[in-house]
Amino acid sequence: MKKAAFILIMVFTTLLQAQELKQVPIINVSGEGKIKAIPDQASISISLETKGTNAVDVKKENDIKMDAVLKFIKKSAIAKEDYQTQRVSLNPNYDYEKKKHNYLATQTVQILLKDLSKYDALIDGLVEIGINRIDNVEFKSSKFIQIQSDARKLAVKDAKAKAEDFVSVLGQKVGKAITISDNSQNYNPQPIRYAAMKTMAMADASESRETLAAGEMEIIVNVSVSFILE
Repeated sequence: MKKAAFILIMVFTTLLQAQELKQVPIINVSGEGKIKAIPDQASISISLETKGTNAVDVKKENDIKMDAVLKFIKKSAIAKEDYQTQRVSLNPNYDYEKKKHNYLATQTVQILLKDLSKYDALIDGLVEIGINRIDNVEFKSSKFIQIQSDARKLAVKDAKAKAEDFVSVLGQKVGKAITISDNSQNYNPQPIRYAAMKTMAMADASESRETLAAGEMEIIVNVSVSFILE
């Protein structure tokens, strides 16, 4: 009997505690941290394609040209850890008009260019050697991790400021944060396309020109924070 009474008391106490927890006043707010930065790096994806009717010859030609490409990249003072082969393929294609098969060999290399002033010279050289596809150019910042950290702090400060605005007319204060959620989406800088490669490659090297507009990066962090109200 005593044991049953003890269990009932414990259950009742637990229910009261749960009820008290539910009654803790809280406020849920969102915050945003936004920082603009000038990119100082670019991730460049280049591809070399060769076509022909004989698979062995097509692959051999592609390998020879890619060898020249990799040597040029190395000669351009790009560190070995800053470029990497991403994709190698050899695929058969059927020409329905000529009713015969041909083959397409493709190799793709990703380059991290840490000096944007070398962009034109690098691209022109690659096109002259044989690169016939530049897939995209993605802007980056060498200080991205620090900038993102600063944006997180701004987002939390923004959330707290909003909470204080809401409760300022209620005679209450914003207490401790009990939950913080990061609602940010993965940051993907807008890629740009390199237009008119052949025309630019044949342009007079002495001409003063700009083919890259880095602009600004915008790093955005969004958070949701729940504060206790005092």
